[in-house]
Amino acid sequence: MTFWLWGILVFLLDRGTKYLVLANMELGESIPVIPDFFHITYILNPGAAFGIFAQKTWFFVVGTIIIITVIIYLNYTLGQKNRYISFILGLVAGGAAGNLLDRLQTGLVIDFLDFRGIWPYIFNVADSAIVLGMIFLSWQIIRSEKLKD
Repeated sequence: MTFWLWGILVFLLDRGTKYLVLANMELGESIPVIPDFFHITYILNPGAAFGIFAQKTWFFVVGTIIIITVIIYLNYTLGQKNRYISFILGLVAGGAAGNLLDRLQTGLVIDFLDFRGIWPYIFNVADSAIVLGMIFLSWQIIRSEKLKD
């Protein structure tokens, strides 16, 4: 249940924030929330993280479907025994599904979170969930390895 709850929550939060950006902003527009630190800047990303592999939409669509399938499998094998793992997998799956829907709709991912001066790239809620999930997963792996020693 944890997996589906967090996956759906991330997906809905991602879709909701992207909807607000689409409904209220022009492409390229930037709204300072905290001037020179945090802006809402509407861009369309044709690639993956940091714009790499631009215009490889079908590669990302197929790859994301495979990744989500593997994550669901891992949830049913590992997540059933560990709610923390289920939470982590839900974050990653929800984020992957949010960006997948963008790619299926337009071939481009909507990005808008712009932390100027501390991070050179604009990203979205889905990206944040994926990165946090991977950080938590790395922490879990390091922690479990230390327990083995």
